[in-house]
Amino acid sequence: MIPAPTRVRPTPRNVALGEAVRFGLLGAHAPVIGLLDVDGVLRAVDELRTAFEPAPVLHTFAAKACALVPVLRLMAQAGMGCEVASAGELHLALAAGFPPERLILDNPAKTVEELRFALTRGIAINLDNFQELARVDALRSEGVGTGAPIGLRVNPQVGTGSIGAMSTATQTSKFGIALGDPGAVNAIVAAFAQRPWLSRLHAHVGSQGCSLELMAAGIKATYKLAEHINTLLGRFQVRSLDIGGGLPVNFADDEVKPTYADYVDVLRARVPGLLDGRYTLLTEFGRSLVAKSGTVASLVEYTKTSGGRPIAITHAGAQVATRTVFMPNAWPLRVGAHDANGRPKEGPTVPQDIAGPCCFAGDLTAVARPLPLLEPGDVVALHDTGAYYFSTHFAYNSLPRPAVYGYRVGEDDRVRFAPIRDAQSIGELVQEGGDEHGDSLVGLLDPAPEESEPAG
Repeated sequence: MIPAPTRVRPTPRNVALGEAVRFGLLGAHAPVIGLLDVDGVLRAVDELRTAFEPAPVLHTFAAKACALVPVLRLMAQAGMGCEVASAGELHLALAAGFPPERLILDNPAKTVEELRFALTRGIAINLDNFQELARVDALRSEGVGTGAPIGLRVNPQVGTGSIGAMSTATQTSKFGIALGDPGAVNAIVAAFAQRPWLSRLHAHVGSQGCSLELMAAGIKATYKLAEHINTLLGRFQVRSLDIGGGLPVNFADDEVKPTYADYVDVLRARVPGLLDGRYTLLTEFGRSLVAKSGTVASLVEYTKTSGGRPIAITHAGAQVATRTVFMPNAWPLRVGAHDANGRPKEGPTVPQDIAGPCCFAGDLTAVARPLPLLEPGDVVALHDTGAYYFSTHFAYNSLPRPAVYGYRVGEDDRVRFAPIRDAQSIGELVQEGGDEHGDSLVGLLDPAPEESEPAG
């Protein structure tokens, strides 16, 4: 008896993509969308939490990675905190329901009013420099927010990763107080000695392109500084360490590597004592929590050849995949070829370019990529795009922001979708372009009215 062939279950991503076409979420009226696997996100949150147990940790989600209220609310529901780097991200996090005690304000150019807002509401702040510290001194002298946790960001200057623009602990990084600069450590110790309310040190070393060893080296320097401060002051003043985030993501295939457990193993080896419970820890992971759960899907509008190479013109280019288009070697994406029904396309592979809709020649998300030959009406999927690709739209050519949907796939492959962000309408785009002030500049061409004579 010949055994029945084993059915290979399609991935949740492929199931969701096919159903998005069937339900009409992706089609001629909506030629590009984002899709986020909710269960994939929640698995990542669980893996993060498990990796650090039993150390006391507040894990926060870096809002910049996917600054969309439903995604932030999912994180809040999962027990995460939120790290915000602008007033906009802060208000998105508040709208998502994060309580103030689970928020961290980190941006390096905080205004006095932003500091006042955070201090008044008991939102933790990591100060970037001594001038900012002086601003908080002035606000506290007015009685503003004397209970908010406040930390100082340091730059351990441990070196550069493989992507220079993403490395935050170089000799000349714009972030934090450089520990190796003359007099810096003494000035930091003095700042803590004069301010018993300073209780935290912050360092964010990692990002895409940074090794676990480089990240751990930065945290080790920060931990040693905390021990140094507490020893010199004779009191346990630095009580918490914000070790940032920045776990790199594997964009080469579906495997999750490195894992949070891998990172914690390196931290335990390089920074003994960090996780022994004496210090409360905070983390700020973003990309690694959501990247692999996201897909940008686009219709192929046209196909052509140039110089003998096929080119597929799609609706997903620099406006959604900005980093990939402008830094393709640093941010390469996997591309999936699907037929008009959203099913994985089969057949011989042919090197072809995947182009976006923007009006410049370099708007390419993949070059000479071996794929089954694409045709108009097919679907292209950009994998691992759950971080940054959904919420950091590049408005070149006034292309509207696409809709984003979350999904869950059941055991029976039934898919439930939920809207995360509606597609931007053309009317909204025109309004954003200053339509309400349409006559303002031509009005300046009219003769200026004469100023009235002084009274009396």
